[in-house]
This record gives sequence, structure tokens and C-alpha cells, in this order.
Amino acid sequence: MPVAFPRPTSAAAFSRMPHTHAMEYSSSMRVARLALRAPSATALAVALLMTACKTETDQGTLSLRRVVLSPTTANVSPGETQQFAAIGQMSDGTTQPIGVAYAATGGTITSAGIYEAGTTPGTYRVIATLSNGTRADTSEVIVTPPGAHNYWTTFSLTEDPISESGRWINGGAIGLNWTNVSSSSGLAIGHQIGASYTDATAVLGGTWGPDQRVTAAVYATNPIDACYQEVEMRLRTVVSPLSITGYEVSYKSSLTASAYLIIVRWNGLLGDFTVLLDTRGTQFGVTTGDVVSATIAGNVITAYKNGVQMGQAVDNTFTSGSPGMGFNLENAAPGCAGTNGNYGFTNFSATDFAVR
Repeated sequence: MPVAFPRPTSAAAFSRMPHTHAMEYSSSMRVARLALRAPSATALAVALLMTACKTETDQGTLSLRRVVLSPTTANVSPGETQQFAAIGQMSDGTTQPIGVAYAATGGTITSAGIYEAGTTPGTYRVIATLSNGTRADTSEVIVTPPGAHNYWTTFSLTEDPISESGRWINGGAIGLNWTNVSSSSGLAIGHQIGASYTDATAVLGGTWGPDQRVTAAVYATNPIDACYQEVEMRLRTVVSPLSITGYEVSYKSSLTASAYLIIVRWNGLLGDFTVLLDTRGTQFGVTTGDVVSATIAGNVITAYKNGVQMGQAVDNTFTSGSPGMGFNLENAAPGCAGTNGNYGFTNFSATDFAVR
């Protein structure tokens, strides 16, 4: 949701002021290659020797940057299994197979990474630790009670708008005044190309319980603060023609102090929303590899980043709706239009079991 700082308050200019209390906004508020000589035999020999030394040096400095465990989150029923796998991300950006030891809570896990959920619902962890113990990564596992609704996707299909066999309801296709979400090659992105507050929106269809949890892995590159590139999680959201109601929990794709976390209530009409929480600072920015979560339990909405609680708000307005996702982009500032593909989610999970 474009609650920018500063975001356009009109077509010409909008200011996103810091908010410590809920604020109401109406729909009127917007925003030559060089030629190489043939080398002599001696020069060629020297060049080859230097190249060999450089390659050897580069290989010698190649190091493991981090362990990457996938999936980053999983919702499973008691007794259900889930495959986990770990790879190593190297200092040059490539990935390589690595040996890890797995550990888990709330169930058991084999040396091959197959997790089997126990019988007690709750939020648990799978940990993959490098064989020498110097690096590790953790994924979240939610063991849900029988009858809970669960959904998980890695966006493997190429779809615009996203459908996944009719499971998604889009803000452009159905809501009309907003925009759609697409998926391709393991990435979901938004397609907001025009006016402010027309956030790309997609929520899951069907009937969901009121307590909900959404978790997603972030992809973000080349952030531009003036674009207000937000990754959004939706809770208790209903999309219908010319109306979207529900709750949004958003993080800004940013590496600066301009980053923020906001929790917003959507009241229906385009541009009609209420800010429930607006908190700013570098710690609220997200980038590739971050895992964000949002829950609603009763009237309490909670935001997490990499398993750490980052903010909370209370609201009693909406008691039903669906979980989903969204993306915001302010297009007016120079360099912003067309950057939709620079940020999104690489996987997404939702459940209507939220631990109180």
C-alpha cells in the first residue's frame, strides 16, 4: 500500500509522514570495444601465465558465503513429511553441493533431509549445519492441526495473472481498480504500472479460518528508495469488484534508513485505508534471502522478519477473509517505471493455524 515517505499526496507530490497513530486517507490522496593487436609469441606466453595465475588465485579465494536451506517455510499436518535440502552459496554468487547435518524440533528429520511432523501443532525449526559447524541456516515448520487449511508454492508456473489452477484471486482481474500478480521461474512479482494505491494484489480463494499466517521468501535487487518497492503480505482479505478489504503487512525493499514496516487496514475503495503501524529504520528493510511473516490471531496482527518479531498492531474491524500477497511500486519518480521485476517473492506459504 503506498503509504510513502514521502509518497505523493496528489498527482504532483505526496508526503508520507511518520505515523504513530492510525491515519485515514481517502481516494483523493496520491502520487568501443578496443581492437587487440596480434601478440608476439613471448607476449602470448606471458599473458597465458598471468591468466593461469589469476585463475588459480581466484579459485583459491572462492569461499562459502552461506548455507541456503529450502524450503524456507513449510506447513505440514501431524505425521506428514516434507523434504528439505541445503546448498552452499559461494562468494562469486554460484552455488555448490555441501555436506550438512540436519536437526529439527516438533518432529524428526533424516540425514537425507526428510522431516516428519510430530503430533503437537505449533511452530518449529529445521536447522542445516555445515559439517565443520561454521555455517548454518534455519527453516520454519508449522505443524497444523487436522482440518487446518495450508497452501505452499514456489511459483514454478509462468502465469499472468497468477492462477495455479484457479487458486488465486487477483486485484486487477477481479478487483478491477488494482493490478495483478504474475509468476515465472520461481518468482512472483507485481504489475502496478500507473496510479498510486493500485497495488498488485493476489489472495487465495476458498474459505479460511480467521487466525492466519503468511510466510514468504524475498527477492530484491537494485532497490530505489523513491520507488517505494514494497513486498506485502495480506491477511483476512476479500477482493471483489471495485473493493478490497483486509489487512496488509509490508516491508520496503531498501538498504537505507528509509526502510520501513507498515501494517495497514484496507477499507474497500481505492485509496481508502488506515495505517495501524508505521515504523522506520534500516532494520526494517528487506533484501534477497530474507524471510518475512505476518500473523493475525484474534485482533492482534504481528510482523516478523527472519523469525524476529518486528512490529504489532491491534484492530477489530475484519474477522474473515483470505491470506495473500501484494506488491507496491510508485511509478512517477525517475527510474521507477518498469522495475517491478526487481523485487518479489520466491516462495509463499499460508495457513489458518496461527499460534496465539
